[in-house]
Amino acid sequence: MLALPPMVRRLFSTDQSLSLALIRLTLGIVIFAHGAQKMLGWWGGMGFTATMTAFGHRFGIPLAFLAISAEFFGGLGLILGCLSRIAALGVICNMVVAIATLNHRFGFFANWSGKQKGEGFEYHILAIAMSLAVILAGGGAFSIDALLSRPGPQRDRVRAAAHID
Repeated sequence: MLALPPMVRRLFSTDQSLSLALIRLTLGIVIFAHGAQKMLGWWGGMGFTATMTAFGHRFGIPLAFLAISAEFFGGLGLILGCLSRIAALGVICNMVVAIATLNHRFGFFANWSGKQKGEGFEYHILAIAMSLAVILAGGGAFSIDALLSRPGPQRDRVRAAAHID
C-alpha cells in the first residue's frame, strides 16, 4: 500500500487524547443538532428549503448551502472524527460569519433573560475555541482520523476498506 503524502498524513494525524475526543464529540453533537435543524427540520428547525430561502436572501445561494453543509456534515465529521480538522474549519467559518453579520450587534451574552432583540456571540466564541483545539491537535481518541494515522495492520485494514492509497 502506498504511503500517504505528508500533507494528507498531517491532516489525519492525532494522538489518543481523551480530552480532545471529548471536545470534538461535544462540538460535533452541538453543531450537528444545529445543522439538522437547517438541513432536515429536526428539533424545531425550518428545514432545508426554508433555510436556503432565508439564508439565500441574506448571503446568496452558494454561501447559504455552504453554511448548512458545514454544520450538518461538519457536525457528523466531528462526531465520527473523520476529517476533523476540515470539519472544525467549517465551524469556525460559520461562527465568524454569524458574529460579523448578525450576533455582534447584540453584545457578548446570549439572550438568557429574553430582554435582548437577539442572541449575543458567547456561544460562537466557545465553538471557535473548541474548533481551534481540533484544528491544532486533531480528532483525538476514538476517531477515524486516529485509525487512519496509526501505523500498522489495523490502519492498513481501515485504509483498504475505505479505498485510500
